[in-house]
Amino acid sequence: MNATESGPAADIPTLPRRVLRWFWPRSLAARTSLVLIVGLGIIEAIGLGVHALDRIDFDRRMIQQESQNHVGMIYRSIVETQPQDREAELRALHPPPTFHIALTPGPDPDMVEQTADDPMAHMRMGQPPFGQPPFGRPPQSLPPLPPHLRPRQILFNAPRGAPQRAVAFLLPDETRWLTITYTLRPANPFRSPTFPTAFALMTVAGGVLIVWGVRRLVAPVGTLAAAAEALGRDVNAPPMSEDGPLEIARAAQAFNTMASRIRRFLTDRTLMLTAIGHDLRTPITRLKLRAEFVEDDELRGKFLADLDELEAMVSATLAFGRDTSRREPMGRLDLTALLQTILDEAAETHPDQADAIGFAEPPPTVTIEARPVALKRALNNLIQNAILYGGGARITLEAPQAENEGERLVTVLIEDDGPGLPPEDLNRMFEPFVRAEVSRNRETGGTGLGLAIARNIIWGLGGDIRLGNRTPHGLRATVTLVC
Repeated sequence: MNATESGPAADIPTLPRRVLRWFWPRSLAARTSLVLIVGLGIIEAIGLGVHALDRIDFDRRMIQQESQNHVGMIYRSIVETQPQDREAELRALHPPPTFHIALTPGPDPDMVEQTADDPMAHMRMGQPPFGQPPFGRPPQSLPPLPPHLRPRQILFNAPRGAPQRAVAFLLPDETRWLTITYTLRPANPFRSPTFPTAFALMTVAGGVLIVWGVRRLVAPVGTLAAAAEALGRDVNAPPMSEDGPLEIARAAQAFNTMASRIRRFLTDRTLMLTAIGHDLRTPITRLKLRAEFVEDDELRGKFLADLDELEAMVSATLAFGRDTSRREPMGRLDLTALLQTILDEAAETHPDQADAIGFAEPPPTVTIEARPVALKRALNNLIQNAILYGGGARITLEAPQAENEGERLVTVLIEDDGPGLPPEDLNRMFEPFVRAEVSRNRETGGTGLGLAIARNIIWGLGGDIRLGNRTPHGLRATVTLVC
């Protein structure tokens, strides 16, 4: 298969990535907490492994020592009994379940002679304290056997790596052998009941501290995002607090400096537009007066028409500057009633198109937080454009829906049956002085500021506005507002 071959096999490498993306948290705090908790788990697992290996070795030694003490106590109990009573003594003993004791005429053939390096060679044949059964807890120190009770020979068998053990003692006063076979229980590093509890408590406590610490450290990032969102809604939003760690304070200072520069840039632009528009009014008025002295009626009409269009552009520019600098307070308003008012006014203004102006379906009652006058102007501009270029306006008001960030958004659709727009011009229509009708004839449209004003107002309310073509023809303006 070459590198360019496509098919099911080509998608196999992307499957682990998709699974990882599915389980990978979206927030920075959750991702950081997950990485730290996984790291803590790995460190604890390594520490637990080291502890387990150490405990296994220690537990194995303790099990061996305990088994050897049991063997020594069994031998002492038998050897201190008269030979004729040893069978009865053997039956009276109650060894652990893993021990098997027998008096045999000889050892097993696979047993070997005990050597000095074998642990059994150093086993001390002890006896339990007075009044204590021979299979209680092995004593820490056992007295040595007298010489006449020591075995004449010891044979031992311990297969390498196997837990089975066998030891045979040739009794000192007869020819029989005491054969003891037993199985070492497996070593358990977690025999202590408090260890799992302590491990679980350490894990939970570490996870809680990690989550708490990460949330505290990442909280300024959320504050910065909220400040950026507030700046997008209102350029005159209050500045961020510059307290906290050095890095956070520097980021807050840089953000406040950026916001100040943006406000200064917008103010300068608005002042420039309004100043130019205001200064143009006087020469326009003078030109109108002088045009009245033109004797040619047709030429005078053309002069006055051009001056009227220029005056309309200046008025629109001044209105655009006023809209960007106006500080209308926010308040609760009935969006359904506001849309109904705009539609009624539009039907009165365009009585010949009244049948094509209205709601597409009965709207729900929606209340939002907005600037009433500004929002009315933005929606009125969109509806007037639909009537002017599409021959009517149909409004659809959708019920509010909750988004991932917890905000409730309401959508307003303004649709017409006009020719629509080329796809490459859908975003360009929001630029100032851009019109779909390029002739700039006052009979066919305005100055190209309506959509720019509407977008500035909608953005200032924290919403959004988009244009899209309908099928088979027509244009749709989608306005999204925060409830």
